Amino acid sequence: MRLLLVEDDDLLSASLKKDLERQGYAVDLAKQGIEAEYMGDEMEYDLVVLDLGLPQRSGIDVLKNWRSKGNDIPVLILTARDAWHERVAGFKAGADDYLGKPFHVEELVVRLQALARRSHEMVGSSLKAGGVELDEEKQQLILPDQQRQDLTGTEFRLLRFFILNRGRILSKTRLIEHVYEQDFDRDSNLIEVYISRLREKLGKQAIETRRGQGYIYVGIEP
Repeated sequence: MRLLLVEDDDLLSASLKKDLERQGYAVDLAKQGIEAEYMGDEMEYDLVVLDLGLPQRSGIDVLKNWRSKGNDIPVLILTARDAWHERVAGFKAGADDYLGKPFHVEELVVRLQALARRSHEMVGSSLKAGGVELDEEKQQLILPDQQRQDLTGTEFRLLRFFILNRGRILSKTRLIEHVYEQDFDRDSNLIEVYISRLREKLGKQAIETRRGQGYIYVGIEP
């Protein structure tokens, strides 16, 4: 999943970027409000972690502007402003969740996971679709017989995006945008390689190829 991290503290943003990348997110950084608003408008993100105290334009104003333009990107506010009235202001502006500083990265991660599931109308505490389950903490695939299979980082990111978008046709370009960093070579055939590897674990029927359109995850029979 592609995540926009909006934070003007260089040390914190660098540390969080590494932590979130280890959790399988492709992370883009923004340090200023105007820059963040532009990036959120121009690129399709799965999640946003948004600080409120930003230079040039406050996080609240960025969020209000996104919502006024119909941008419903899931947003978790991350800020030192933890007074109740500021939390209320954040939710009124359109925030989906709120986490005050200081915080534990583990809590941020589970909140983001829950937010991603809710934004894709998935119920429960784990990712389940098409007869399989994904253990996000251990980055393992759980098959219907409860057998577990380890996934590489790319396999995990790719399968998570397929599960969250089960039944939707996903183009190669979209998969690359949501699985890899911005500088990834879009002409590379690595996506095809990793889809082939996932099919070896799930069965060839689990991910269908739609010629000229992309791929669709349909799952396997339980």
